[in-house]
Amino acid sequence: MTDKPDNTSMGKPSCEQLIDILPGPFVIIDKDFTIIAANQAYQKHYRIDDGEVVGRHCHEVSHHSTEPCSHHGEQCPLEEVFNTRQPTQVMHLHYDTNGHEEYVQLQAAPILSEDGEVMFMGEYVQVMNNQEKTNDLLIGRSPTFLRMISLLQRVAPTSSTVLLQGESGVGKECVAEYIHHYSKRANCPLVVVDCGTLGENLIESELFGHEKGAFTGATQRKQGLFEVANGGTLFIDELGELPLALQTKLLRVLESGTIRRLGGNEYIKIDVRIIAATNRNVQEMVSKNEFRRDLYYRLSAFPVNIPPLRDRKDDIVPLAESFLAQIPDGENQLPLSAEVIETLLKYDYPGNIRELRNILERATIFAYDDVLRPEHFVFEEGFEAQLSEEAPVAITPSLALPTLIRRHGRLTDDEIISALNQTQGHRAKAAYMLGISERTLYRHMKRLRDSIPG
Repeated sequence: MTDKPDNTSMGKPSCEQLIDILPGPFVIIDKDFTIIAANQAYQKHYRIDDGEVVGRHCHEVSHHSTEPCSHHGEQCPLEEVFNTRQPTQVMHLHYDTNGHEEYVQLQAAPILSEDGEVMFMGEYVQVMNNQEKTNDLLIGRSPTFLRMISLLQRVAPTSSTVLLQGESGVGKECVAEYIHHYSKRANCPLVVVDCGTLGENLIESELFGHEKGAFTGATQRKQGLFEVANGGTLFIDELGELPLALQTKLLRVLESGTIRRLGGNEYIKIDVRIIAATNRNVQEMVSKNEFRRDLYYRLSAFPVNIPPLRDRKDDIVPLAESFLAQIPDGENQLPLSAEVIETLLKYDYPGNIRELRNILERATIFAYDDVLRPEHFVFEEGFEAQLSEEAPVAITPSLALPTLIRRHGRLTDDEIISALNQTQGHRAKAAYMLGISERTLYRHMKRLRDSIPG
């Protein structure tokens, strides 16, 4: 009689063998942030051997920091798992082996003992491709920004309607593009309609299309944007400007999945994901009967609040660097000086990201072929009151600059001297008055000094 093989003699697979089955980077960490096991994919990604990673703190490997990420304002998945005993998912900013920043989606779960206590945390690291276009759309490293990205990563693969809320200039269209890019509809069109720039009749025709002869001037059939976006995403910007009559029609589309062109009788089946955005308080509009309550609830299935730039100051410098890289000759201004960074961080940007870009474009014009300095930045009226006495004074409309010198032909010495006298020798202000760059003014001043005898 042949004995049955004893499976126990063959040995059980080790923890390392089990986690190596996972295709992506995976690591097991204890309550003290110490790595006790890491699979081959994790070691390969961070280019460290098993003997070098086990026993190290997770924040040393991923953040190049001696402190846990929560000390820097990030949501720490390990602390949350040990406190709640529940899985969690967060977006973080890690550093690769070359010291370059990379966005990662962390999926963490508790590993429990027999009595239900959390012994360890298992963490799966999904690296977002840094070469993708989305890095030009959404740039930031602040905890507020990363929390928003984490929400977007959760909702993007679903078919849920998303309502983006935030002040003017925060980048709602860029967020919509990000959601579309990471959705299952990424290969289909993303179509944008701005309700704030269209009249009521035009909005209806743009959204739903029209049949030939539907109204005066409708000489041929026209597809609406719902049809154009079929299979993809329709981004409805400035939703608060949508008239009540069209709100009713939009609700019907969301509930039935069909549209009807103006002047038509046929209902057309469509498959479109809706992302809507507004800078208005929709709940307040609902209370004033300016917006349909049922439509609001339908659109706000997954609301996302986009933070203003003043609440994500850590993102100002990377945003500024990105914008300068896109502005003609802006790359010549990189890296930014400490004085310029200090000046940029002092301002609150009521116009948000859009205003930051405009300020940088203006500054590069003032600097021309010179190096960017604090005095090249033009901020909103009243900003100089926020600056300390020691800080450089920016050129602002509120400084009551003298009227621009009107000149014809070649700049004269008298005009240069007049501008310098009126601005008490402030080169940036004088250059602004003369309509020339500060470097050009400096050359004129050097010529004048050299022409003085003795």
